[in-house]
Amino acid sequence: MKKLISLSFVFAVLIISSCSNYRGGELTGVPGRARYFEPDPFGMIFVPQGSFTTGLNDQDVPWSQNTYSRNVTLDPFWMDETEITNNEYRQFVFWVRDSIMRRMLGEVLDDFVISEDQFGNPIDPPSLNWDMRIDFRDEEISETLSELYYNEQERFYSRKEIDTRKLMYEYFWVDLKQAAKKSNRYNYQTKKYEGYVTNADGERIEIQDRSNFIIRDMVNIYPDTLCWIADFTYSFNEPLTTRYFWHPAYDNYPVVGITWKQASAFCIWRTNYLNAALAMAGQPAVHEYRLPLESEWEYAARGGLEHSMYPWGGYYTRNKEGCFLANFKPLRGNYIDDGGSVTLAVGTYQPNEYGLYDMAGNVAEWTASAYDESAYIFTHDLNPDYKYNALPDDPPVLKRKVIRGGSWKDIGYYLQNGARTYEYQDTAKSYIGFRCVRSYLGSN
Repeated sequence: MKKLISLSFVFAVLIISSCSNYRGGELTGVPGRARYFEPDPFGMIFVPQGSFTTGLNDQDVPWSQNTYSRNVTLDPFWMDETEITNNEYRQFVFWVRDSIMRRMLGEVLDDFVISEDQFGNPIDPPSLNWDMRIDFRDEEISETLSELYYNEQERFYSRKEIDTRKLMYEYFWVDLKQAAKKSNRYNYQTKKYEGYVTNADGERIEIQDRSNFIIRDMVNIYPDTLCWIADFTYSFNEPLTTRYFWHPAYDNYPVVGITWKQASAFCIWRTNYLNAALAMAGQPAVHEYRLPLESEWEYAARGGLEHSMYPWGGYYTRNKEGCFLANFKPLRGNYIDDGGSVTLAVGTYQPNEYGLYDMAGNVAEWTASAYDESAYIFTHDLNPDYKYNALPDDPPVLKRKVIRGGSWKDIGYYLQNGARTYEYQDTAKSYIGFRCVRSYLGSN
């Protein structure tokens, strides 16, 4: 009898458990899903969704005919309050430097790599141990890291310095554009991929599995400090070359001498840096930093003011007191009437209506968009986007990337919200910087 009662109880539990999976037969969704709330990311400003009219609001001075009036709509996103500063970019440089050091030390010392997880399971490949302190007084450590420094023949004034040519950052991204092509989709009838994908070196590879959509690349991430001399013939800019990036006096100045590829690599590093911290805290790693689309940049620069010529909303570069409202070249041969001869600390001038600083002047800014004179005609009117991953052997015309905002050496025309121009993705200039954006999760 007891056995019969016991079996009846188990059967009843199974029935109740089975019925609970059906939830009364109603469509209720997966239970236990936490409600997500996105906190304000540090140093970023929320730009709400909206539509606006792209294009110039004044005469096309160079008569380039590459900006057309057009209504477009954009999803909400976060944008850096200011341009990326020297000190912020230096965090990236130091992280790459330290990771290279730990990788070198991990080849000879087990303490600098983690080969097992907390349960004793092997980790393949081993991860770097960031908790292990590097003692440069240790002879073995010092000898192992000696290859990372300039040799004695190349040292200036016998200073022992990191060889910046060795600060290479290896990174990867998933090329969803190539993955989305119908010819590259998985064929459920043949049970395989049948298309081809182009990698970062321009090689055409037959798709074997999803890993072929992972594009890997490597770039030197140290700024081109010589750009201050190379950009201007017969101009004395040696003090900026030797001090601008590393001296504390310029910590809060916008980083320059950064190529488009370096800026893109920074965004990927910043994404991984945040998501790694979120994963350690048990939170979903879903955020992605990137360069702004050209349309996003213009929309943010306008600050919600329709048909405004400049980010501050007016038609003039001076306020009612006669003071200039941005850092640019206001008068012929006179760079300092606006307060600075070259770059100024970020946030020196007032922000626009969204709270974004230096959307005009100081330094021009890289965008994610490739430059094409007719892009306004063929791009979509919802989140307009035109990108092209130029290959190393591509002609220069395919390596053009849109820059926006004008800089300290530009005349007022290039400060206009709708003015667009370009620079080549593999060039570094003393008047081009960048800022990041992050897509907002949801609509608001």
